[in-house]
Amino acid sequence: MKFSEFSFDNSLIEGLDMMGFSEATPIQEKAIPAILNGHDVLAVAQTGTGKTAAFLLPIIQMLAQQEHQGIHTLILGPTRELIMQVDQQLEALSYFTGTSSIPIYGGRGGIEMEQEKKALKKGADIVVATPGRLISHLEMGYAQIDNLQCLILDEADRMLDMGFAPAIQTIVNKLPQKRQTLLFSATMPHDIRRFSKQLLKEPVEINIAISKPAENIMQGAYEINDKGKVPLTAHLLSGKKNLKRVIIFASTKKKVRDLTLGLQRAGLDATDISSDLDQSDREKRLQSFKNGTIPIVVATDVLSRGIDVKGIDLVINYDVPGDGEDYVHRIGRTARAAASGVALTLINGEDMYKFKRIEDMIEMSVRRIPLPPALAEFKATRSRGGRHTHGRGRGRSPYRGGNKKRHKRN
Repeated sequence: MKFSEFSFDNSLIEGLDMMGFSEATPIQEKAIPAILNGHDVLAVAQTGTGKTAAFLLPIIQMLAQQEHQGIHTLILGPTRELIMQVDQQLEALSYFTGTSSIPIYGGRGGIEMEQEKKALKKGADIVVATPGRLISHLEMGYAQIDNLQCLILDEADRMLDMGFAPAIQTIVNKLPQKRQTLLFSATMPHDIRRFSKQLLKEPVEINIAISKPAENIMQGAYEINDKGKVPLTAHLLSGKKNLKRVIIFASTKKKVRDLTLGLQRAGLDATDISSDLDQSDREKRLQSFKNGTIPIVVATDVLSRGIDVKGIDLVINYDVPGDGEDYVHRIGRTARAAASGVALTLINGEDMYKFKRIEDMIEMSVRRIPLPPALAEFKATRSRGGRHTHGRGRGRSPYRGGNKKRHKRN
């Protein structure tokens, strides 16, 4: 289904065109009409399915066609990282609409706190926040929430895992009872089902399953800290003459370069492919990989989708992928055309919780492989709490007022 079929405001269509979006994903196709019709929604959808735009687009559409006083929509998420991701997508999609928004999360100083306060007092159209930081503002009584129309809980299962249920309830108790509520979760355990019954009224239920890894992929994982990742990767590849083609996925271009150099120093014939290369260099290296001249390629996710190279024996996730969909795409580069293959993932302490979520999404447990004795000292230990904290960091000026003329329905 094309976005043009939703009869979106022209200002919103401009934002979609700018981002290169034309076709709706399954979650968008099902959620957008339900939200625009005013229903509460209970959706099971992972990151990578387009779920963020599924709730942002109808909210921006409502705001583009009607005036509103105070905060219209509150979006709650579990971590600073998620809040920043949602806010960035919101900024891009709403660029031509004049919608005002603000991200609110912990780990920032007094200047940012004052900017958040001003936006909440004035009534930004959309507030994207972590529960703890938002409560600090709500308790001071200046947030313009009396006319709030919509509450969205993003990654609700993770928020409950992190112990945010009391904070969410505190926030909900301060909101108008008459509102639209949308709950998006990667999984639907009993706690989420029970929690949703407290918040939602006769919701439309949507379940979007991600694809599963092929059965002929042998999956394994090593729990190892970052210092041990390069030596372990070199150990896995050294002397393995039966491995004709290997792809290693790393999360950043710097890690791709550093790992490639490390493998080359270990005497391995490896090259790197990332978006830093121009198209001709990228194609040359990929061709060398396809014809077997270079057996090992280290890459960012630029190679995880759309590449069709037969005979890939091994895929190594040097870093844990961002979500289950990315994991499936990465390891799906092996075991193509009914062949078998191996996929190995290196998990540091901070990523143990993330990988557990991936296992939940693909509905299988990946076997943990003991480290070689020579590398036993690098075994990873779970980071404190086993989950992300809000952390510290500086952000750009977070308040964006709607300085463009808002389009209204004629």
